[in-house]
Amino acid sequence: MAISERTLDTLTGETTELLQAMIRNQCVNDGTPESGHETRNANLLRDELEGTGADIEILKVLPGRDSIVARLPGTDPDAPALMLMGHTDVVPVSPDGWKVDPFGGDLIGDEVWGRGAVDMLNVTSSMAVAFRHIADSETRYPGDIVYFGVADEEAGGVHGAKPLVDTQWDALKCDYVLTEYGGSPLINGDDTIVLLTTAEKGVAAQRLTIGGEPGHGSMPYRTNNAISKAAEIVRRIEAYNPGARIDELFTSRIKAQNFSADLEAKLLDPGRIEEALAEMEPTLARNLHSCCHTSFSNNIIHGGSKSNTIPDKVTLVVDIRVLPGETNDDVHAHLHEAIGPELMGSVEIEAVHENEGQASESDTNTPLWGALVDSIQMTYPGASVLPSMVTGGTDARFFRRRGVPSYGAGLLSSQIGLGEFMSRFHGHNERIDVESLRLTTKLWLDVCDRLWA
Repeated sequence: MAISERTLDTLTGETTELLQAMIRNQCVNDGTPESGHETRNANLLRDELEGTGADIEILKVLPGRDSIVARLPGTDPDAPALMLMGHTDVVPVSPDGWKVDPFGGDLIGDEVWGRGAVDMLNVTSSMAVAFRHIADSETRYPGDIVYFGVADEEAGGVHGAKPLVDTQWDALKCDYVLTEYGGSPLINGDDTIVLLTTAEKGVAAQRLTIGGEPGHGSMPYRTNNAISKAAEIVRRIEAYNPGARIDELFTSRIKAQNFSADLEAKLLDPGRIEEALAEMEPTLARNLHSCCHTSFSNNIIHGGSKSNTIPDKVTLVVDIRVLPGETNDDVHAHLHEAIGPELMGSVEIEAVHENEGQASESDTNTPLWGALVDSIQMTYPGASVLPSMVTGGTDARFFRRRGVPSYGAGLLSSQIGLGEFMSRFHGHNERIDVESLRLTTKLWLDVCDRLWA
């Protein structure tokens, strides 16, 4: 379905306006069941898609946490179905760190500012606009096109994709999924590389309960203070290095990025990678480090009750992201090695989320991957499209567990460097340029044209 530049201008404007409206709905997910309020964005998206002839359903898990699914039937029941999936929730903000209202959705110059502009309401809105355009055009492809605006991605999908994939598969059934994150162009002279996500690390957060003995705070000498032990455990976990794994996915990415020969050699050497990362810009270094290490981040700590009472219990939540192939047994082994035997006797470990922990990966030997490559090369002629791993979690993992190939896609303008773009995820002053909205909206239409060709 070829579209004119004028039509693409119109669609880009619609994506921009829908993104602004979704930002202003303030669907902030702080991890509690009563947060999120994604029903606001589910209703907004329903209003956008009503009247298109698509089958629309609101999927409920908890009050106020609605998701939306819309299906445009294909002409061939045996053809593969494609899902366009975007989440509708955003993470909390610290307003003092922002230059503008984080929920204003303002268009400043050629950028839309606001929480969720990058993660991932830009993709969610562009998918909705592309879906609606296909439906309104009365173009019908062989396979179904499914639009899924899902709640609670930012808190692990517990009230979103996870239960819905398990209990509402008839509404969600598909053969391929496109979602976040991908489409960053790396331009080195005449060479362009575009990274799409085919794998993601496993989410294996653990809650450590650290025991001590209570006592009076006026007599701290030689007491068993749980906070003191927790502080040492935090220090040891922070210092722990599980070692780098330099696999084919990581190697291909490093070789594509046009680093100097010396830096490339260091990055591909497990014994020298720390030296290389120390030389690099921090945001990119953090990302590369996470792509080849199981990572540990001390993120939540609670302990103590009164200023004059020595605490006998502290809870520490460690966000652990594992590489493909690592299991929960490996996670526990890492923690035992990091903490040491003399302190482990005071520690109880439990998973924060049950049935998590496994990394996931999709093969690129599919018609959808070919359609993505062809579509991206329409914008960036001759570009190499490479598979990569995302260090955060996405709802794609729930579909991969069902055997559904799932890729993180999108298409960004060359105005934003990879390091700068990554720094906007969950950060201050999150924003996306209109040209990226245009390219991503067009990408979904181009992919649909090529998938069933």
